[in-house]
Amino acid sequence: MTDTVLTRVAALKTLPIPQLKQQWRDLFESEPPPYNRRFLEHRLAYRIQELAYGGLRPETVKRLRALAEELDGGDPKNRRRHHQDHPMPGTRLIREWQGVEHCVTVLEAGFEYQGRPFKSLSAVARGITGTQWNGWLFFGLKNRKAGS
Repeated sequence: MTDTVLTRVAALKTLPIPQLKQQWRDLFESEPPPYNRRFLEHRLAYRIQELAYGGLRPETVKRLRALAEELDGGDPKNRRRHHQDHPMPGTRLIREWQGVEHCVTVLEAGFEYQGRPFKSLSAVARGITGTQWNGWLFFGLKNRKAGS
């Protein structure tokens, strides 16, 4: 990285949010999204480097699109899912609730609990507790503090 690019990227950490948003407007020629500071910093850092050194080659973009299509079947809603975070099919999730042990089996598309299929872990957790729960939190697959 050249000094100018490196300096600009390093400076992002110290800029107030309004200035980050202005840089977004300048670099993307659009309004900034309503995401957190970290997202803005990372995306702006990429954009600064992209403008200085060039973006991805067209064949790389084409290959990435083909891979995305392969993974999500052409349905953009599936792109929000984190496949790498999903337990492998066959995994058994065990949780004790009010002195009773509950076992859920991860399926290719959903979950099985007490011989019944469920589309989400939240539905299983609701069935167990009778109240709304984030299934990933309930089964300990997501850390409440870190949000991941």
